[in-house]
Amino acid sequence: MSKFALSFLTAAIATLLLFATTLAQGQANVRVFHASPDAPAVDILVDGNAAFSNLAFPNATDYAALDAGSYNIQVVPTGATEPVVIEADLDLKGDTSYTVMAVNTLDSIEPLVLTDNRAQPAAGKTHVRIVHASSDAPAVDVAVKDGPVLFSNLAFKDATDFTPVDAGTYDLEIRVAGTEDVALSLDGTTLPDGAIVTVVARGLLADETLNASIVTYPVMAAPAADHAETPKTMPKTGEGTTLALWLLVALSTIGAGVTLRRATVSVRS
Repeated sequence: MSKFALSFLTAAIATLLLFATTLAQGQANVRVFHASPDAPAVDILVDGNAAFSNLAFPNATDYAALDAGSYNIQVVPTGATEPVVIEADLDLKGDTSYTVMAVNTLDSIEPLVLTDNRAQPAAGKTHVRIVHASSDAPAVDVAVKDGPVLFSNLAFKDATDFTPVDAGTYDLEIRVAGTEDVALSLDGTTLPDGAIVTVVARGLLADETLNASIVTYPVMAAPAADHAETPKTMPKTGEGTTLALWLLVALSTIGAGVTLRRATVSVRS
């Protein structure tokens, strides 16, 4: 065999092995949530290429599939390539889903990266995660009206695990942590059977735009046993107007004159 043929065969085998490794790892899924209340609409670039466009608060993208690996993420004004107001390097694992949120106000915008557990809930259950994305709100408790506290002492940028609860309709309250003071009432919150949802507290307390979005997640084929959390049972508190199920997400920010920030972002489960 000639040296050329041997070199070609060696390179081909190496390429096939690399390809097989990539297939074995699977792909990462990434969605973006715009949770910066005063930031304008933005485009999100992945390694310099437009991945999401014209994303405005408080909207969301669907999942985009990416091969496992490291990526450079940039946020720019819609229809422009500069200024870059957020720049972050993300290490994405195969067969893993992520939500990237742009949080805080425009002058302090930053990315919050969360790992999404999309395992199928058990029959009659909803998997629920709470994210505190209101930069000027104090630490909060999430409770059933006239009932138990479900999640306690969540500060800005905190996120709970996905927790199984009984599917149904509930009157929920977001309270100042450790008190009965209600910052936001979520009457008639519907948690559908078999759904995976994230409740995001977003907006600002100061200008009375504090509100909540319910983000739904498509189920990924995986055993429900992956969830080790203890199931919670919430007493039903009556029917009401259901919260809109926002299919949102977002990473955002911009504005000429904003200082460029680059960050290596840690991913939170």
